[in-house]
Amino acid sequence: MLRLNRITIGLIPAPLHIAALRLAHWVRLRWWKLAGSRVRGCRVLVLDPHSRVLLIRHSYGSGQWMLPGGGLGRGEDPVIGAVREMFEEVGLRLDEACLVGQVGDALSSHESWLVAGTSSDEPHPDRREVLEARFFAAEDLPEETAPRVKRELPGWITAAKAARPAA
Repeated sequence: MLRLNRITIGLIPAPLHIAALRLAHWVRLRWWKLAGSRVRGCRVLVLDPHSRVLLIRHSYGSGQWMLPGGGLGRGEDPVIGAVREMFEEVGLRLDEACLVGQVGDALSSHESWLVAGTSSDEPHPDRREVLEARFFAAEDLPEETAPRVKRELPGWITAAKAARPAA
């Protein structure tokens, strides 16, 4: 899989890059459906020192606030993938990362893992793939939060706390 670093991406004008991401997302969704592809990915539940949860908005897709995450490489451990995705998407270090479990995805052919961790870093979205990234109190999510996140976040937080090794 081709991976571009932030320096390489910076050479492409932002509006062109965002348009390419939107087109690639559209093609990717149709290909998965047509080919019946099985995709492995992770979602990351990141809490800050105030127990607020990190949500992001992509430049493509629904435009709703959601948990960060992304695809996993062939054979890549979900926790390692989550740490990588956090750094790539928003420049955060993910501390105390642990696997919470497998979560269903909207696309039935997806295998998604929920990984939880903490970070005291401030998110720095690239403003290309990720337009916005902020921490929110779980009881005060933005109106534009994905319905599934609103519905399942309390259970995910409980499961994440239970999955954490005792200190």
